[in-house]
Amino acid sequence: QVQVVESGGGSVQAGGSLRLSCAASTYRSIYMGWFRQAPGKERERVAFIDSYGSPKYADSVKGRFTISQGNAKNTLYLQMNSLKPEDAAMYYCAADFDIRRMMLGVAAYWGQGTQVTVSS
Repeated sequence: QVQVVESGGGSVQAGGSLRLSCAASTYRSIYMGWFRQAPGKERERVAFIDSYGSPKYADSVKGRFTISQGNAKNTLYLQMNSLKPEDAAMYYCAADFDIRRMMLGVAAYWGQGTQVTVSS
């Protein structure tokens, strides 16, 4: 069983920054990505790193968020700059050995979520 743990959420004012971290407990390489869900809204894929190692972003966060892999195996970060009130949500890290399942939001392994609050 793979455990996924996120950290780094919090409350900021609009225009501020936060950095989220995620770690998956497996010795095998696993695909990881960030999702978010705001109250009353569907879960949205925010960013992931594809099989070529290229970062992919939702249009709503392009130019403001940066996804990166850590030096430690199976660690993932999300640097969020210029935060807007509409970025407020519970952010989840997802992981799966099948990149398609991760990309589609049906990953086998999910973190508990970390709350991001952005005040205007």
